[in-house]
Amino acid sequence: QVLLVESGGGLVQTGDSLRLSCAVSGRTFSSYSMGWFRQAPGKEREFVAAMTWTASNTVYADSVKGRFTISRDNAKNTVYLQMNSLKPEDTALYYCAASRFPRITTGVALYDYWGQGTQVTVSS
Repeated sequence: QVLLVESGGGLVQTGDSLRLSCAVSGRTFSSYSMGWFRQAPGKEREFVAAMTWTASNTVYADSVKGRFTISRDNAKNTVYLQMNSLKPEDTALYYCAASRFPRITTGVALYDYWGQGTQVTVSS
């Protein structure tokens, strides 16, 4: 069992920054990929960013490329999502997820464990 707990969301203005954290506990696998997803009201959950836990390969959605950065602290078993230059369209519930798929992946269905989400609201 893997437990993921997100934190760091909040209400910010356009252009501001936020850093989301995802604390990982329980059974952890060095081969897991970690991802961030988001879901706005009335929309499907969408991929934001992902990385391999050990190799640090990363992939980003085009909508956040150059503004968001995914990283991890192995000693703290924590994954981060640094979000800069936030826009109103970034408003969503942000989820952290872990995947046992052998390659880094952007597919929602390929992630096995999910956190409860943290709300990010960007006002214009």
